[in-house]
Parts: sequence; C-alpha cells; structure tokens
Amino acid sequence: MATRISGVILDDNKRVQIGLTKIFGVGATRALNILKESGVDRNTKIKDLSEDEVAGIRKIIEKDIVVEGDLRREVVSNIQRLKQIKSYRGSRHSRNLPVHGQRTKTNSRTVRGNKRNTMGSGRVSVSKT
Repeated sequence: MATRISGVILDDNKRVQIGLTKIFGVGATRALNILKESGVDRNTKIKDLSEDEVAGIRKIIEKDIVVEGDLRREVVSNIQRLKQIKSYRGSRHSRNLPVHGQRTKTNSRTVRGNKRNTMGSGRVSVSKT
C-alpha cells in the first residue's frame, strides 16, 4: 500500500525522515521536527508505519507547514512581486541570471549558456611550408 501525504506518494522502502523530504517544502531538519512532534522513530521504514502514525504526520504537515502547490504559488508570487516593483533581484530573475550575488565571469555557465570564449577558439592555424 502506497503512503500518500500532501498529494505525494512516498517510497515504501525508505526511512521516514528521508521519505518526507520528497514533499516540496519539507527538508531534512523539518522532517526530523515533524517526526519528533508526532512521536515516530526516524529510522522506521515507511511501509512499517501504522495508520495512526501516518495520520499524525499528515495532521502536523497540514496544520503547521505550507507545502507543495501552496508553497509553489507563494514562491512564484514573491518572484512576480519583485519583478513588478522593478527591484534588482527581480531584474536578475527576469534575465535568468544569478540572483544572490554570485560572480558571473567564470561561473553560472548553466544559467548563462555554455559559451566559452577562450584565446584558442576561432583562430586559424598557420601551415608551415
């Protein structure tokens, strides 16, 4: 039987702490806090959880934490707000450049495109006679 929490089907063979991180908005630390609050051992496999334990975990996540679709909508609206007020961070988002002050001369290849202009590129080799 597949365990479903917040619309995410969790892998039965993983530990509960690792399995909960599959939910968008739940990382390792937050998963540990959820398990402490619900009184479930973090080393338990998901397939070994009882219905009451799953219900307790589900109740804590629904009550306290913004996850999955709601969180995704919130993040998108925050980025949209930054673009609308024409902040520096918003302009970086709209140009698909790094937002948090990283250097762009040598890094951020995946964001900027993998173009490498080096001394050797484009030069024609002169043949010796």
